[in-house]
Amino acid sequence: MSKNRQRADTVFVGGKVFTATGPAPIDAAVAVGGGRILAVADEAAVRSLADADTEVVDLAGGLLVPGFQDAHVHPAVAGVQMLSCDLSEEHSIDGYLAVVAAYAKEHPEAAWIRGGGWSMDVFPGGTPTRAMLDTVVPDRPVMLTNRDGHGAWVNTRALELCGVDRTTPDPVDGRIERETDGTPAGTLQEGAVDLVARHVPIATPDEAHAGLLAAQEHLFSLGVTSWQDAMIGAFPGNPDNYGVYLRAAHEGSLRARVVGALWWDRERGLEQIPDLEERRRTGQVGRFHATSIKIMQDGIAENFTAGLLEPYLDGCGCATANSGLSFIDPELLTEAVTRLDRSGFQLHFHALGDRAVREVLDALAAARAANGANDNRHHLAHLQIVHPDDIGRFANLGAAANIQALWAAHEPQMDELTIPFLGPERAALQYPFGDLQRAGTRLVAGSDWSVSSPNPLWGIHVAVNRAVPDEAPHPSGTFEPLPPFFPEQALTLAQALTAYTAGSAWVNHLDEVTGTVEAGKYADLVVLDRDPFAHPGAEIADTRVLRTYLDGELVFAATH
Repeated sequence: MSKNRQRADTVFVGGKVFTATGPAPIDAAVAVGGGRILAVADEAAVRSLADADTEVVDLAGGLLVPGFQDAHVHPAVAGVQMLSCDLSEEHSIDGYLAVVAAYAKEHPEAAWIRGGGWSMDVFPGGTPTRAMLDTVVPDRPVMLTNRDGHGAWVNTRALELCGVDRTTPDPVDGRIERETDGTPAGTLQEGAVDLVARHVPIATPDEAHAGLLAAQEHLFSLGVTSWQDAMIGAFPGNPDNYGVYLRAAHEGSLRARVVGALWWDRERGLEQIPDLEERRRTGQVGRFHATSIKIMQDGIAENFTAGLLEPYLDGCGCATANSGLSFIDPELLTEAVTRLDRSGFQLHFHALGDRAVREVLDALAAARAANGANDNRHHLAHLQIVHPDDIGRFANLGAAANIQALWAAHEPQMDELTIPFLGPERAALQYPFGDLQRAGTRLVAGSDWSVSSPNPLWGIHVAVNRAVPDEAPHPSGTFEPLPPFFPEQALTLAQALTAYTAGSAWVNHLDEVTGTVEAGKYADLVVLDRDPFAHPGAEIADTRVLRTYLDGELVFAATH
């Protein structure tokens, strides 16, 4: 071998490669050496870089893709939940209560039973009761956050210990669900969660560290090699995951490439900006870079806190007086966005309702008018309802659409807790991925785990089919096929795969070194067991990750 040609540590042959630079896989082999991609070429050229010590990976007709990058995920929180009272694998009231009872029995020393992962659609009206929990744990306080993190289920003992009763007023940014006489019923929404959460012992530093590493291993098993943690800071019931990431980054146990989105405290104003700038300065260690700011502008549609341009409907289809919440006053939002943009922060917004989306776009427009264009790469996550007048503004402002595609489907939470309270006309505006793509918006993709599954292939399946995969959890283990959810908004398989690879790499400012399969880039690669382009779209979710590589090093291998 020529002295000028680097020897390959690994070559991938016998399949196709989706490079994320074009619309379809190509017939090629790939050589990797020194943690980088050496060549994407025909098999003979790639094998010429190999010697007796080179590992030859036979794709066996499968597909090699760039490592997936999750642009909106909460691994530090999800990992702690995985190691606590985790309800995410169940989907029934009896199943949840059995998990809680078993956990309480196995942890008699725990002063509080804490955990989460329940789904709103399991319960009538989306609101579980304290009486349910009292049947299995009457003597110790229990607090369990729901899958989306916007509410909590508590028992009577928790309410008593925290002094929450019929005289406790709703906070301005939340709601206590109540019984007919005003007594708290057991579900706390949005800011009301803090009434109990502030009293709950948080995970210890060691527990939080173990949770992050457990989450990292789980993400590797799904082919995720980089992510943006959408919530870096201290939160009720959770430790400050800023310190958790710094510890893992310093010791080298954080192997994924991670951008941290520092939490904008909506209880404070512009005076917090110097604190955030200091956190950015000290928060760039190893593979962790706290260079983004997370601003949550509204809530969620299922509990009527997503910010809407027109009011929610009631159960009879009549307009109510409630149009949801704007957690940050639009005037303050505009000033904060302008200041943060000028400081060089990327801005990562939770904007779910059409009013919240418009408020964020207006703030970004004001920032651009004041500061000029830049390369901060701002993005809006969730985008459940986008008014048609605002579709074209994303590309005009250079703002990316951060999509959580797994939600764009008919399922109980959508059909029972959302559509009836939006009405048919507004319901048709949900998750307009296709319109955003056609308008030239850059699409990036994330899961919002632990809110929903972190499996990128499930999200991609829904983006293409606008229907949930058969493997996804369903109430009582049953599933009746439903029609596609506004199929005109579907993406192609290539568009969805690109959003989860090159798109998210761009939003993470990693596109120069990751996100595509090209010579010179880091060898963050995933081997799939098949080429989903060669199978019907309805089978995308059947695709499995066989191997995950980070810098050319194997970090996950399937055992069966």
